Amino acid sequence: MLGAIAGDVIGSVHEYMGTKSTDFDLFTAGCRFTDDTVLTVAVADCLMNGREYVDAFHDYFVAYPNAGYGYRFFHWASSGSRSPYNSWGNGSAMRVAPVGHAFDSLDDVLLHAARSAEVTHNHPEGVKGAQATAAAVFMARSGETKRNMKSSLEHMFGYDLNRRLDDIRPTHRFDESCQGTVPLALIAFLESSDYEDAVRKAVSLGGDADTLACIAGAVAEAHYGGVPPFIAAQTLAVLDDRLRDVVVKFRECHRIAV
Repeated sequence: MLGAIAGDVIGSVHEYMGTKSTDFDLFTAGCRFTDDTVLTVAVADCLMNGREYVDAFHDYFVAYPNAGYGYRFFHWASSGSRSPYNSWGNGSAMRVAPVGHAFDSLDDVLLHAARSAEVTHNHPEGVKGAQATAAAVFMARSGETKRNMKSSLEHMFGYDLNRRLDDIRPTHRFDESCQGTVPLALIAFLESSDYEDAVRKAVSLGGDADTLACIAGAVAEAHYGGVPPFIAAQTLAVLDDRLRDVVVKFRECHRIAV
């Protein structure tokens, strides 16, 4: 979970910037948490405390109205709607990482990932993006090899994970869809050598940088056994007390290593 949030914070200054390199400062004065972090924490809150997703999403939106939500989620939340809006956007995948840590079987992870998505993102691609991300986190924390993860994710979700970042990077542009984000974030993880490298590679695609890094970071944290301490410390320092408290409690509850 902290891996997802760190990716969001690191990627926040690169969104819309078209960064095409892995050579950049991880943390700058402009780094902040965005809607990716706020809603990831909301999902964790629901899992720990039995809250309904629709209630938590509205609550966190009111508490953090300027976090940079997508247009359709902003309209949904600000209007008080309780009905989903058939979105295929990557919002369902960016917030789902806690689900991959909270359950002990893949079937349960897939079920609860769908539930977390369908509150807003009830389009098949929106649900699939959330399930693929949560499944990747679950497989990674369960000790699956990258080779097995790649094969399983391709089989289960139909994503093409055979592409190379060096081939994708030159022409990739901002893409807010699940189908245009989740596979690329997974490839960034699969090509990585450690947590930091996964986040750098995700940002270097030059697209929806915070969300790409959020998803890649979530899987990388689970695979590599945590977030490097200097990244974890700087990320936690960016959060306010409310968000930090949920993160710390969720990590303690599920014994997630730094």
